[in-house]
Amino acid sequence: MISMKLTKKGHACVRIEKDGQALVIDPGTFSEEDAAVGADAILVTHEHFDHFNEERLRTALDANPAAHIWTLSSVSGQISAAFPGRVHTVGEGDTFTAAGFDIEVHGQLHAVIHPDIPRITNVGYLVDGALFHPGDALTVPAGRRVDTLMLPVHAPWNKLAEVLDYVRAVDPRRAVDIHDALLSDLAHMVYGRMLGPDGPGTGGAEHLRLTPGESLTL
Repeated sequence: MISMKLTKKGHACVRIEKDGQALVIDPGTFSEEDAAVGADAILVTHEHFDHFNEERLRTALDANPAAHIWTLSSVSGQISAAFPGRVHTVGEGDTFTAAGFDIEVHGQLHAVIHPDIPRITNVGYLVDGALFHPGDALTVPAGRRVDTLMLPVHAPWNKLAEVLDYVRAVDPRRAVDIHDALLSDLAHMVYGRMLGPDGPGTGGAEHLRLTPGESLTL
C-alpha cells in the first residue's frame, strides 16, 4: 500500500495526501478558512455547521476548478446548484474513487444528541481501506479492518466511556483525535490519560493527538 500523509486541521477536519493529490474531509466552521484549499476531492459527513461550511467549500472549489465534492443527500441538496456537476451524492454501501483514493461509505444516522432532537443522516468514509472518519457517529465499519481511526473525542452526543468502548469495537492499530475544538488543554490531558496506556485499555490501539497543522505518515 502506498503511504498517505495525514494532516490534522481544525476540529473534525483532516487532510490526506497521496501521489500528489489531496483529499479533505469535513472542512467546517471550526476549521481554518483555507482548510480545503488545494484539495482535489472533498468529503462531507453531514450537515452540521462544524462539518459543513459552504464558504469553505466555495473557497476550495474556486481555487481548484477540477475539485469535486462527495456527500450525502442532505448536504448535496443544499449546494449542488452552487457547484453544478461537481457535487456527488452518496450513501451507505456506496464505493467510489476520488482523487485517486478508494472510498467506502459506512453508516446512516447521526448519534443521538437527545431524544427530543430528531436524528439527521450521517455517513462515515473509509479511505483506501485503511483510515476511517465516522463523522458524528460511533459507526463500526462492518467486516472491515481499520488501521487508523479518526476518533471523535468530544461532542454533545458522547461521553468518554463510549469513546473508549468505540476504539475497542473498531480495534484499529491507532486512534487519532478529531472533534476536539471545544476541549481545553486540561481536558486533553484527561482524555489522553484515559485513552492511553494508563487508562482502562483500548484493546491495544495506539492513541495520538495531533494539533492543527501537525502531520503523520500512515
